[in-house]
Amino acid sequence: MIDKQWASAADAVADIPDGASLAVGGFGLSGNPIALIEALLAQGTKDLSVVSNNCGVDDWGLGILLGAQRIRKMTSSYVGENKEFERQFLSGELELELTPQGTLAEKMRAGGSGIAAFYTQTGVGTQVAEGGLPRRYNADGTVAVASPAKDVRTFDVEGTSKEFVLEEAITTDFSLVHAAVGDRHGNLVFNKAARNFNPLAAMAGRICIAQVEQLVDPGEIDPDRVHLPGVFVHRIIEVGAGIPKRIERRTVTTPSEGA
Repeated sequence: MIDKQWASAADAVADIPDGASLAVGGFGLSGNPIALIEALLAQGTKDLSVVSNNCGVDDWGLGILLGAQRIRKMTSSYVGENKEFERQFLSGELELELTPQGTLAEKMRAGGSGIAAFYTQTGVGTQVAEGGLPRRYNADGTVAVASPAKDVRTFDVEGTSKEFVLEEAITTDFSLVHAAVGDRHGNLVFNKAARNFNPLAAMAGRICIAQVEQLVDPGEIDPDRVHLPGVFVHRIIEVGAGIPKRIERRTVTTPSEGA
């Protein structure tokens, strides 16, 4: 078995070129591979096409790449927490392929599983299937690029004819993910909410780079605990348990009067 450990985040991302496509794990700010993102920012890589559930916030996660205008296109399902994202998209600086969340997850999983495309009911009867969703605006607010129409077919499901829309799988040049524990063979264990889009993003990348809080020797992870097998992971770095983990939106309750 190959030892997949790399010395640093900078070394691990050094060959990601301008114009590369990336699948990046994280849901909100949970499970963001921030050390790898910061290394990519530091080396100046630009013109990136990124597939991720969202784009972080203005000063954290993928938001730091966006703020430096290193991202050319985002394929995402949720974009509501980043003001700079809104500004760039509406001003025509950023292309957006808005995708239903479950569909996005399956597109990455399918890509990593060698499945070219699949049919789903999600989006039937909407612009997701019929086309016309703005992907890029002109500076004057008119639509420069709109989504194309997709193939819709009817299938018999439990005796009822239903329409399904064809969605193509996603594969990317690289993927960046965060895990709680990994071994030098690349087997990964995720912690709670960080086990969100991280395994799927890892599968979609032709070269997967993982940052882990704890790196252990092969055999130390119980096989039944492995969430993502090492066959999907090509490089791994240890960042330590103390790596910053931001909270996207802190919500607390106010004790009722007299309580």
